[in-house]
Amino acid sequence: MNTNTAEAAAAIPARSRRHRVPPELSIFLVLVGIALIYEILGWIFVGQSFLMNSQRLTIMILQVSVIGIIAVGVTQVIITGGIDLSSGSVVGMTAMIAASFAQASTWPRALYPGLTDLPFFIPIGVGLLIGLAAGYVNGQLIAKTKIPPFIATLGMMVSARGISKWYTKGQPVSGLTEQFNFIGTGIWPVIVFLVVAFIFHIVLRYTRYGKFTYAIGANPQAARVSGINIEAHLIKVYAIAGLLAGLAGIVTAARAQTAQAGMGVMYELDAIAATVIGGTSLTGGVGRITGTVIGTVILGVMTSGFTFLRVDAYYQEIVKGLIIVAAVVIDVHRQKRRAKH
Repeated sequence: MNTNTAEAAAAIPARSRRHRVPPELSIFLVLVGIALIYEILGWIFVGQSFLMNSQRLTIMILQVSVIGIIAVGVTQVIITGGIDLSSGSVVGMTAMIAASFAQASTWPRALYPGLTDLPFFIPIGVGLLIGLAAGYVNGQLIAKTKIPPFIATLGMMVSARGISKWYTKGQPVSGLTEQFNFIGTGIWPVIVFLVVAFIFHIVLRYTRYGKFTYAIGANPQAARVSGINIEAHLIKVYAIAGLLAGLAGIVTAARAQTAQAGMGVMYELDAIAATVIGGTSLTGGVGRITGTVIGTVILGVMTSGFTFLRVDAYYQEIVKGLIIVAAVVIDVHRQKRRAKH
Protein backbone atom coordinates (compact mmCIF):
# COMPACT_ATOMS: atom_id res chain seq x y z
CA MET A 1 0.00 0.00 0.00
CA ASN A 2 2.78 2.37 0.91
CA THR A 3 4.59 1.52 -2.32
CA ASN A 4 1.52 2.37 -4.38
CA THR A 5 1.09 5.65 -2.51
CA ALA A 6 4.70 6.58 -3.15
CA GLU A 7 4.38 5.74 -6.83
CA ALA A 8 1.24 7.85 -7.11
CA ALA A 9 2.93 10.74 -5.34
CA ALA A 10 5.88 10.51 -7.71
CA ALA A 11 3.59 10.39 -10.72
CA ILE A 12 1.83 13.65 -9.83
CA PRO A 13 4.89 15.91 -10.22
CA ALA A 14 5.80 14.04 -13.40
CA ARG A 15 2.39 14.77 -14.88
CA SER A 16 2.63 18.38 -13.70
CA ARG A 17 5.98 18.77 -15.42
CA ARG A 18 4.57 17.34 -18.64
CA HIS A 19 1.67 19.78 -18.55
CA ARG A 20 3.74 22.81 -17.60
CA VAL A 21 3.99 23.98 -21.19
CA PRO A 22 3.68 27.78 -21.31
CA PRO A 23 0.18 28.62 -22.56
CA GLU A 24 1.73 31.29 -24.78
CA LEU A 25 3.48 28.58 -26.80
CA SER A 26 0.25 27.31 -28.35
CA ILE A 27 -0.82 30.89 -29.10
CA PHE A 28 2.55 31.58 -30.72
CA LEU A 29 2.17 28.47 -32.87
CA VAL A 30 -1.20 29.79 -34.02
CA LEU A 31 0.53 33.05 -35.00
CA VAL A 32 3.16 31.15 -36.98
CA GLY A 33 0.47 29.05 -38.67
CA ILE A 34 -1.58 32.10 -39.72
CA ALA A 35 1.51 33.84 -41.09
CA LEU A 36 2.47 30.75 -43.12
CA ILE A 37 -1.06 30.44 -44.51
CA TYR A 38 -0.92 34.06 -45.70
CA GLU A 39 2.51 33.40 -47.20
CA ILE A 40 1.18 30.47 -49.21
CA LEU A 41 -2.00 32.31 -50.27
CA GLY A 42 0.10 35.31 -51.23
CA TRP A 43 2.11 33.35 -53.75
CA ILE A 44 -1.04 31.65 -55.10
CA PHE A 45 -3.35 34.65 -55.47
CA VAL A 46 -1.10 37.73 -55.46
CA GLY A 47 2.23 36.38 -56.67
CA GLN A 48 4.08 38.05 -53.79
CA SER A 49 5.56 37.13 -50.43
CA PHE A 50 3.63 38.19 -47.35
CA LEU A 51 6.46 37.74 -44.83
CA MET A 52 9.36 39.05 -46.91
CA ASN A 53 7.96 42.56 -47.28
CA SER A 54 9.59 44.55 -44.46
CA GLN A 55 7.55 47.69 -45.18
CA ARG A 56 4.26 45.80 -44.81
CA LEU A 57 5.38 44.19 -41.56
CA THR A 58 6.56 47.54 -40.17
CA ILE A 59 3.21 49.18 -40.94
CA MET A 60 1.42 46.22 -39.36
CA ILE A 61 3.39 46.46 -36.12
CA LEU A 62 2.86 50.23 -35.93
CA GLN A 63 -0.89 49.80 -36.44
CA VAL A 64 -1.32 47.23 -33.69
CA SER A 65 0.85 49.06 -31.16
CA VAL A 66 -2.00 51.37 -30.12
CA ILE A 67 -4.40 48.43 -29.80
CA GLY A 68 -1.72 46.64 -27.77
CA ILE A 69 -1.42 49.52 -25.28
CA ILE A 70 -5.18 49.43 -24.74
CA ALA A 71 -5.19 45.62 -24.55
CA VAL A 72 -2.69 45.64 -21.66
CA GLY A 73 -5.24 47.56 -19.58
CA VAL A 74 -8.18 45.52 -20.86
CA THR A 75 -6.36 42.31 -19.91
CA GLN A 76 -6.22 43.38 -16.27
CA VAL A 77 -9.90 44.29 -16.32
CA ILE A 78 -10.92 40.94 -17.81
CA ILE A 79 -8.72 39.02 -15.36
CA THR A 80 -10.86 40.52 -12.57
CA GLY A 81 -13.95 39.18 -14.34
CA GLY A 82 -14.96 42.56 -15.74
CA ILE A 83 -15.08 44.20 -19.16
CA ASP A 84 -14.23 47.65 -20.53
CA LEU A 85 -16.19 48.91 -23.52
CA SER A 86 -15.11 52.54 -23.11
CA SER A 87 -11.45 52.39 -24.11
CA GLY A 88 -11.98 53.29 -27.77
CA SER A 89 -14.03 56.36 -26.89
CA VAL A 90 -11.50 57.35 -24.21
CA VAL A 91 -8.83 57.21 -26.94
CA GLY A 92 -10.83 59.72 -29.00
CA MET A 93 -11.54 61.99 -26.04
CA THR A 94 -7.95 62.07 -24.75
CA ALA A 95 -6.58 62.56 -28.28
CA MET A 96 -8.75 65.66 -28.75
CA ILE A 97 -8.03 67.20 -25.35
CA ALA A 98 -4.29 66.40 -25.33
CA ALA A 99 -3.88 67.72 -28.88
CA SER A 100 -5.57 71.01 -27.95
CA PHE A 101 -2.69 71.65 -25.52
CA ALA A 102 -0.07 70.61 -28.10
CA GLN A 103 -0.83 73.18 -30.80
CA ALA A 104 1.91 75.39 -32.21
CA SER A 105 1.71 79.19 -32.20
CA THR A 106 2.11 79.15 -35.99
CA TRP A 107 -1.28 77.46 -36.34
CA PRO A 108 -3.84 80.24 -37.02
CA ARG A 109 -6.84 78.45 -35.48
CA ALA A 110 -5.42 77.30 -32.17
CA LEU A 111 -8.10 76.28 -29.69
CA TYR A 112 -6.28 78.04 -26.84
CA PRO A 113 -4.19 80.84 -28.41
CA GLY A 114 -2.60 81.67 -25.07
CA LEU A 115 -1.52 78.07 -24.46
CA THR A 116 0.47 77.27 -27.59
CA ASP A 117 4.04 75.91 -27.88
CA LEU A 118 3.76 74.23 -24.49
CA PRO A 119 6.44 71.66 -23.52
CA PHE A 120 5.46 68.23 -24.82
CA PHE A 121 5.04 66.77 -21.32
CA ILE A 122 2.10 69.10 -20.57
CA PRO A 123 -0.29 67.73 -23.26
CA ILE A 124 0.93 64.23 -22.44
CA GLY A 125 0.18 64.80 -18.75
CA VAL A 126 -3.24 66.26 -19.57
CA GLY A 127 -4.09 63.27 -21.75
CA LEU A 128 -2.98 60.78 -19.12
CA LEU A 129 -5.00 62.56 -16.44
CA ILE A 130 -8.13 62.56 -18.62
CA GLY A 131 -7.76 58.84 -19.29
CA LEU A 132 -7.09 58.15 -15.61
CA ALA A 133 -10.18 60.14 -14.62
CA ALA A 134 -12.38 58.21 -17.08
CA GLY A 135 -11.10 54.88 -15.75
CA TYR A 136 -11.54 56.07 -12.17
CA VAL A 137 -15.18 56.95 -12.85
CA ASN A 138 -15.69 53.49 -14.35
CA GLY A 139 -14.16 51.89 -11.27
CA GLN A 140 -16.23 53.98 -8.88
CA LEU A 141 -19.46 53.14 -10.69
CA ILE A 142 -18.68 49.43 -10.65
CA ALA A 143 -17.30 49.24 -7.11
CA LYS A 144 -19.67 51.60 -5.32
CA THR A 145 -22.98 51.25 -7.15
CA LYS A 146 -22.49 47.53 -7.99
CA ILE A 147 -23.78 48.00 -11.52
CA PRO A 148 -22.39 45.51 -14.05
CA PRO A 149 -19.11 46.55 -15.72
CA PHE A 150 -20.80 46.16 -19.10
CA ILE A 151 -23.32 48.91 -18.26
CA ALA A 152 -20.87 51.23 -16.50
CA THR A 153 -18.31 51.17 -19.30
CA LEU A 154 -21.02 51.34 -21.97
CA GLY A 155 -22.18 54.58 -20.38
CA MET A 156 -18.61 55.92 -20.39
CA MET A 157 -18.22 54.83 -24.02
CA VAL A 158 -21.17 56.96 -25.08
CA SER A 159 -20.29 59.89 -22.80
CA ALA A 160 -16.60 60.04 -23.77
CA ARG A 161 -17.47 59.96 -27.47
CA GLY A 162 -19.96 62.76 -26.88
CA ILE A 163 -17.33 64.83 -25.04
CA SER A 164 -14.83 64.37 -27.87
CA LYS A 165 -17.40 65.72 -30.35
CA TRP A 166 -18.57 68.54 -28.08
CA TYR A 167 -15.05 69.69 -27.19
CA THR A 168 -14.43 71.36 -30.56
CA LYS A 169 -17.96 71.13 -31.98
CA GLY A 170 -16.79 68.29 -34.21
CA GLN A 171 -13.81 70.15 -35.66
CA PRO A 172 -10.38 68.44 -35.83
CA VAL A 173 -7.43 69.72 -33.80
CA SER A 174 -4.37 70.27 -35.99
CA GLY A 175 -1.11 72.22 -36.06
CA LEU A 176 0.58 70.16 -33.34
CA THR A 177 4.15 70.84 -32.24
CA GLU A 178 7.01 68.72 -33.52
CA GLN A 179 7.91 67.75 -29.94
CA PHE A 180 4.49 66.22 -29.41
CA ASN A 181 4.37 64.56 -32.84
CA PHE A 182 7.72 62.92 -32.18
CA ILE A 183 6.00 60.38 -29.91
CA GLY A 184 4.18 58.96 -32.91
CA THR A 185 7.09 58.89 -35.36
CA GLY A 186 9.26 55.92 -36.34
CA ILE A 187 9.12 52.95 -34.00
CA TRP A 188 8.26 54.99 -30.91
CA PRO A 189 4.65 53.67 -30.72
CA VAL A 190 6.04 50.12 -30.72
CA ILE A 191 8.57 51.01 -28.02
CA VAL A 192 5.82 52.53 -25.87
CA PHE A 193 3.71 49.39 -26.32
CA LEU A 194 6.54 47.01 -25.43
CA VAL A 195 7.59 49.06 -22.39
CA VAL A 196 4.00 49.18 -21.12
CA ALA A 197 3.61 45.43 -21.71
CA PHE A 198 6.88 44.66 -19.91
CA ILE A 199 6.00 46.81 -16.91
CA PHE A 200 2.59 45.25 -16.40
CA HIS A 201 3.88 41.75 -17.07
CA ILE A 202 6.19 42.24 -14.08
CA VAL A 203 3.47 43.93 -12.02
CA LEU A 204 0.89 41.19 -12.59
CA ARG A 205 3.33 38.36 -12.03
CA TYR A 206 5.41 39.53 -9.09
CA THR A 207 3.50 42.15 -7.07
CA ARG A 208 0.64 42.10 -4.61
CA TYR A 209 -1.40 44.11 -7.09
CA GLY A 210 -1.15 41.22 -9.54
CA LYS A 211 -1.99 38.58 -6.92
CA PHE A 212 -5.06 40.55 -5.86
CA THR A 213 -6.15 40.98 -9.50
CA TYR A 214 -6.03 37.24 -10.17
CA ALA A 215 -7.63 36.40 -6.81
CA ILE A 216 -10.63 38.65 -7.44
CA GLY A 217 -11.21 37.16 -10.87
CA ALA A 218 -10.80 33.56 -9.72
CA ASN A 219 -13.03 33.74 -6.63
CA PRO A 220 -14.35 37.11 -5.37
CA GLN A 221 -15.81 35.61 -2.18
CA ALA A 222 -12.56 33.92 -1.23
CA ALA A 223 -10.65 37.11 -2.04
CA ARG A 224 -12.89 39.13 0.26
CA VAL A 225 -12.58 36.58 3.07
CA SER A 226 -8.78 36.68 2.73
CA GLY A 227 -8.83 40.41 3.45
CA ILE A 228 -8.66 41.94 -0.04
CA ASN A 229 -10.53 45.22 -0.40
CA ILE A 230 -12.22 44.28 -3.67
CA GLU A 231 -13.86 47.67 -4.25
CA ALA A 232 -10.63 49.64 -3.83
CA HIS A 233 -8.72 47.23 -6.04
CA LEU A 234 -11.29 47.31 -8.84
CA ILE A 235 -11.07 51.10 -8.86
CA LYS A 236 -7.29 50.79 -9.32
CA VAL A 237 -7.66 48.27 -12.15
CA TYR A 238 -10.18 50.36 -14.10
CA ALA A 239 -8.19 53.55 -13.45
CA ILE A 240 -5.08 51.90 -14.92
CA ALA A 241 -7.10 50.71 -17.93
CA GLY A 242 -8.29 54.29 -18.45
CA LEU A 243 -4.75 55.61 -18.05
CA LEU A 244 -3.48 53.25 -20.76
CA ALA A 245 -6.39 54.18 -23.05
CA GLY A 246 -5.35 57.81 -22.51
CA LEU A 247 -1.77 56.93 -23.44
CA ALA A 248 -3.07 55.20 -26.58
CA GLY A 249 -5.01 58.36 -27.44
CA ILE A 250 -1.86 60.47 -27.12
CA VAL A 251 0.11 58.11 -29.36
CA THR A 252 -2.75 58.03 -31.88
CA ALA A 253 -2.88 61.84 -32.12
CA ALA A 254 0.91 62.08 -32.39
CA ARG A 255 0.99 59.46 -35.17
CA ALA A 256 -1.72 61.21 -37.17
CA GLN A 257 -0.34 64.67 -36.25
CA THR A 258 -3.93 65.71 -35.74
CA ALA A 259 -6.87 64.71 -33.55
CA GLN A 260 -10.43 63.97 -34.60
CA ALA A 261 -13.51 63.06 -32.60
CA GLY A 262 -13.88 59.79 -34.54
CA MET A 263 -10.52 58.42 -33.45
CA GLY A 264 -10.53 55.11 -31.61
CA VAL A 265 -13.86 53.81 -32.97
CA MET A 266 -14.08 50.05 -32.38
CA TYR A 267 -10.64 50.01 -30.72
CA GLU A 268 -12.22 48.56 -27.59
CA LEU A 269 -13.43 45.51 -29.52
CA ASP A 270 -10.03 45.02 -31.13
CA ALA A 271 -8.40 45.21 -27.70
CA ILE A 272 -10.85 42.69 -26.25
CA ALA A 273 -10.28 40.43 -29.26
CA ALA A 274 -6.49 40.60 -28.84
CA THR A 275 -6.85 39.84 -25.13
CA VAL A 276 -9.15 36.85 -25.62
CA ILE A 277 -7.10 35.49 -28.52
CA GLY A 278 -4.08 35.80 -26.23
CA GLY A 279 -5.61 33.36 -23.76
CA THR A 280 -7.24 35.61 -21.17
CA SER A 281 -10.43 34.01 -19.88
CA LEU A 282 -13.62 36.08 -19.96
CA THR A 283 -14.68 34.28 -16.78
CA GLY A 284 -11.78 35.91 -14.94
CA GLY A 285 -8.75 34.73 -13.02
CA VAL A 286 -6.72 33.61 -16.04
CA GLY A 287 -4.54 35.63 -18.41
CA ARG A 288 -1.03 36.89 -19.10
CA ILE A 289 0.34 40.02 -20.69
CA THR A 290 2.70 37.94 -22.83
CA GLY A 291 -0.32 36.15 -24.31
CA THR A 292 -1.98 39.50 -24.96
CA VAL A 293 1.10 40.72 -26.83
CA ILE A 294 0.99 37.65 -29.08
CA GLY A 295 -2.78 38.01 -29.48
CA THR A 296 -2.28 41.63 -30.57
CA VAL A 297 0.27 40.56 -33.18
CA ILE A 298 -2.12 37.83 -34.40
CA LEU A 299 -4.82 40.46 -34.85
CA GLY A 300 -2.37 42.65 -36.77
CA VAL A 301 -1.21 39.78 -38.99
CA MET A 302 -4.81 38.88 -39.81
CA THR A 303 -5.75 42.46 -40.70
CA SER A 304 -2.59 42.98 -42.74
CA GLY A 305 -3.08 39.61 -44.44
CA PHE A 306 -6.65 40.43 -45.44
CA THR A 307 -5.49 43.72 -46.93
CA PHE A 308 -2.60 41.93 -48.67
CA LEU A 309 -5.03 39.46 -50.25
CA ARG A 310 -7.37 42.34 -51.16
CA VAL A 311 -10.22 40.97 -49.09
CA ASP A 312 -13.09 43.44 -48.74
CA ALA A 313 -13.18 45.31 -45.42
CA TYR A 314 -16.70 44.05 -44.70
CA TYR A 315 -15.53 40.46 -44.84
CA GLN A 316 -12.63 41.35 -42.55
CA GLU A 317 -15.06 42.47 -39.83
CA ILE A 318 -17.14 39.31 -40.26
CA VAL A 319 -14.09 37.06 -39.91
CA LYS A 320 -12.83 39.06 -36.93
CA GLY A 321 -16.18 38.57 -35.18
CA LEU A 322 -16.12 34.84 -35.89
CA ILE A 323 -12.60 34.58 -34.46
CA ILE A 324 -13.66 36.33 -31.25
CA VAL A 325 -16.58 33.91 -30.85
CA ALA A 326 -14.29 30.94 -31.60
CA ALA A 327 -11.77 32.14 -29.00
CA VAL A 328 -14.51 32.40 -26.38
CA VAL A 329 -15.84 28.91 -27.25
CA ILE A 330 -12.33 27.49 -26.89
CA ASP A 331 -11.97 29.27 -23.55
CA VAL A 332 -15.27 27.81 -22.29
CA HIS A 333 -14.16 24.28 -23.18
CA ARG A 334 -10.77 24.92 -21.57
CA GLN A 335 -12.44 26.03 -18.33
CA LYS A 336 -14.67 22.93 -18.34
CA ARG A 337 -11.64 20.68 -18.69
CA ARG A 338 -9.92 22.44 -15.80
CA ALA A 339 -13.02 22.08 -13.64
CA LYS A 340 -13.09 18.32 -14.28
CA HIS A 341 -9.45 17.94 -13.25
